[in-house]
Amino acid sequence: MTINLYNTLTSTLEPLAPSDGTTFRMYACGPTVYDYGHIGNFRTFVHVDVLRRVLHQRGIITRHVLNITDVDDKIIRNAAAAGLPIGEYTPRFEKAFFEDLEWLHVEQPEIISRATENIPEMVNLVEQLAANDAAYQAEDGSWYFRIAAFPEYGKLSKKDLDGIESGARVDVDEYNKNSGSDFALWKAAKPGEHSWETTIGTGRPGWHIECSAMAMKYLGPSFDLHAGGEDLMFPHHENEIAQSESVTHQIFAHHWMHVRFLLVDGRKMSKSDGNFYTLRDLLLKGHRASAIRMLLLSVPYRHQLNFTMDGLAEATHSIERLRVFHDRVSKNSFPAGENSALDAVIAKSTTDYDGALSDDLNTAEARAAIFEMVRAGNIAVDQGKMFAGNRERILALLERFDAVFAVLVDNDEEITREALAWAETEGRMTQASEELVAQLSLTEEQIDTLIAERNQARKSRNFARADEIRKELADKNILIEDSKDGVSWKRK
Repeated sequence: MTINLYNTLTSTLEPLAPSDGTTFRMYACGPTVYDYGHIGNFRTFVHVDVLRRVLHQRGIITRHVLNITDVDDKIIRNAAAAGLPIGEYTPRFEKAFFEDLEWLHVEQPEIISRATENIPEMVNLVEQLAANDAAYQAEDGSWYFRIAAFPEYGKLSKKDLDGIESGARVDVDEYNKNSGSDFALWKAAKPGEHSWETTIGTGRPGWHIECSAMAMKYLGPSFDLHAGGEDLMFPHHENEIAQSESVTHQIFAHHWMHVRFLLVDGRKMSKSDGNFYTLRDLLLKGHRASAIRMLLLSVPYRHQLNFTMDGLAEATHSIERLRVFHDRVSKNSFPAGENSALDAVIAKSTTDYDGALSDDLNTAEARAAIFEMVRAGNIAVDQGKMFAGNRERILALLERFDAVFAVLVDNDEEITREALAWAETEGRMTQASEELVAQLSLTEEQIDTLIAERNQARKSRNFARADEIRKELADKNILIEDSKDGVSWKRK
């Protein structure tokens, strides 16, 4: 089934396919490693992960490049404040970023490219732009891209830039998002600032040149798809197109995917408003990594997500429902045969699931299709109408679902313990994280032992001891659920 994805460049839904007939070449803007990533950043990375996983599910090989910006204005400023060279400042945040991706079950790309490891490629690109009269050197030795040399400037963002002042320049990475000024390609060295000695002068790269150089190095002058957050559309992606196509005279990226911002409690995320969360902040409050991933995927990538604690609670409940159903079907035996009515539901859910992901990665509709099957499956089990043939088809569909959503495997407690270990090492323990340590003081093995003792006490009609064990577990925020399928437990 063909995947149709919205292309920001053409403003239409277009089919995805490898332009070379073999490998889908895609570039995704990665983090600037000056601090820990926030949940808005990870919404983009999780949705790009869904695209990658869907491509793989459809049998398409990917060559996915993720860049790491490890030199820019923020990094230089923060490293100076910490009294560290950038080469010592950035590794801790890069390491944390990849830990966060792993906790969110985001697959690693085929290629990870760091800006500081690709300086020669950037210098070469600036030299080519200068040879084409699309770049010029300022009095201080910095190099700028001449926007007037690229008449198509603005074609991605559809901005009207008729009023820009020819020759006006901007040389910082954190500039006005509406600026249409000539932008810095190479920044001349300043006293005490990290720099490289090159044929275009001593200095460091501008932000935009990094992505063009690395994308073309690993994917060629023209590739299939470029992805990133909507905040990067202008000027960053617009500038990438201008400086790349001014040299190659080819389409830089055929398809552009932009993931929308998220709000937190209906407002833009802001530290001053108290609604700014890193992934680690949420984990240390006791929220599950799987629930965070599920919530980030609950709304399709082109729609704005309102991230709330109620939404996290709903995502947690949804995952529990999925996992309980999976265990119920996988761990029990059912008589031979099949329930044709249930098979029809499974078939429709499969079609709807695949169709939703094929239609601009509609994760909300894809999830809804799976929960319709879960509802019908639970009813069938309750009524004794689940058969072995149905079981295998259900498990196959759940496996197909989890190959993209990646929430069925329960390693949430392990991830939380890793986050707590980090917080203790970094001196970031809070009252909430201390309470979380207390909740996790009982291991799964100890909990299972106590539940086995409770089961024996109930069989022996020692209900007082059974109640004591239930209370002991409840005091540790562990809830016991008795059902006809047996006893299960979960942490609050």
